[in-house]
Amino acid sequence: MSDATGEPLAEGIELVASGIPELDNLLNGGYVKGRTYLVQGVSGTGKSLLGQHFLRTGLDVDETVVYIHGEESKHDILVNAAQLGVGIRDADFLDIGPGTDFFAEDKSYNLVEATEVESERFTKDIKQVIEDVDPDRILIDPITQLQYVEQDQYQYRKRLQSLIRFLRDRQVTTVATRTLNREGTAETRHDDFESISDGVINLYLDEHERRIAVSKHRGLGQVDGTHGLEIRKDGIEVYAQIIPEHDNRTFDPELIPTGYDALDDLLGGGLERGTVSFISGPTGIGKSTTGAQILSGIAEHGGTALGYLFEESIDQFVHRSEALGLPITEMQAQGSLQLTETEPLVRSAEEFGQHVLNQAEEYAPDAVFIDGLSGYKISLQGGDQRLARRLHGLTRVLKNRGIAVIVTDEADRLTGIQKATSTNTSYIADNIVFLSYVEVDGELDRAIGIVKKRLGDFDNRFHRFSIVSGEGLVIEGPFDNVRGIMRGTSASRTHDGHTQTTDRP
Repeated sequence: MSDATGEPLAEGIELVASGIPELDNLLNGGYVKGRTYLVQGVSGTGKSLLGQHFLRTGLDVDETVVYIHGEESKHDILVNAAQLGVGIRDADFLDIGPGTDFFAEDKSYNLVEATEVESERFTKDIKQVIEDVDPDRILIDPITQLQYVEQDQYQYRKRLQSLIRFLRDRQVTTVATRTLNREGTAETRHDDFESISDGVINLYLDEHERRIAVSKHRGLGQVDGTHGLEIRKDGIEVYAQIIPEHDNRTFDPELIPTGYDALDDLLGGGLERGTVSFISGPTGIGKSTTGAQILSGIAEHGGTALGYLFEESIDQFVHRSEALGLPITEMQAQGSLQLTETEPLVRSAEEFGQHVLNQAEEYAPDAVFIDGLSGYKISLQGGDQRLARRLHGLTRVLKNRGIAVIVTDEADRLTGIQKATSTNTSYIADNIVFLSYVEVDGELDRAIGIVKKRLGDFDNRFHRFSIVSGEGLVIEGPFDNVRGIMRGTSASRTHDGHTQTTDRP
């Protein structure tokens, strides 16, 4: 037997499925049979649900499972789990929480400490259910129910170690949950469960974004970093970071024509397979139109492409492109173009990346079009730096598969080129096509130029272009007598034909 990486497992290690296949991948194969795992996070992160998936998977393979609970009633647990498609009605349940008689009656212990009585009761009840049921899996939700009844850290650690050894001797795989406060620390006055657990899974909830990380896994190790987590109608979904693999693939710089000779001439023949190209420029300049022109050219030459829209609907993109003479509807009907519209703040960057890779596996496209980077940052969950890193990982994987990636990016200046990309992601790009406005003779022209190309020759001059109804992108001649386009300067011709430039703020 081997782990998720294909490496053989250490002698004596048997894997147990967590109930979430993507989590098993993060655990390098799954839980280890007979060991104890801690799932912790603030309230509402999905700790109980993750444990319930673990029990449900055991029931699916005819294992015996026990749910030890202390905060919710059995009825509430079953109802809530069923709402998310996790049926655990066949599990054995042990309620170690205080019953209604605790509130209704005035219980007191005169001869011994209350904590000693409660602790002994918990120990006896847990031992009894384990001996009676002989479970393969146990969920203790939450483990803090045991912590509340111990007088000091020494007693708690001693009892907890005893419980873990008892469970391990019987080869019971155990998942325990623990609630952290908003500062990320345990809510109880003493806590040692993290240090003596065989594995620790951390769940996070920050501004409605859910994340998961495995910080510890004895014997097998784990995939480090934080990963996307969503709670949907069928329970928990985990989306791991996309990490490019270093393979021995031979780079093949085959050119993909854009379908427009003038643009191909600027690019030295087209875009290479396995490269990332940014189309940058200010709002309204024609970035999406340029991208649509390239998609049309790819389809015209018998290729296929995937397009992901972050800043407009599919209907709007299609209508606008068709008005410019680009046959997007025909391309969709022929299957040469698949468009996906991304709703704001519904997906993590990891989920989006996995969706792209799944579609790339299904359709084997020549190119992937992401329109645009600003919408990507707004629509997906997470901070700018993490989103940029996830985009880097996604594009590297696509490049390794020989797929050309095209990304539109909005510049924050109307004229000139202050920086190549809006979020300092130019290191991702092999090619940068920059669109800008330039003032000539008191009129505003559009300029297009290649400011970066890693492979091959290209035309290093800026050319005039326009967006024409029924024709789309129309590239005209170069600005031979105009200077200062990249600095954001105005340019005008004098009466004798010379060019006079004036710096603009």
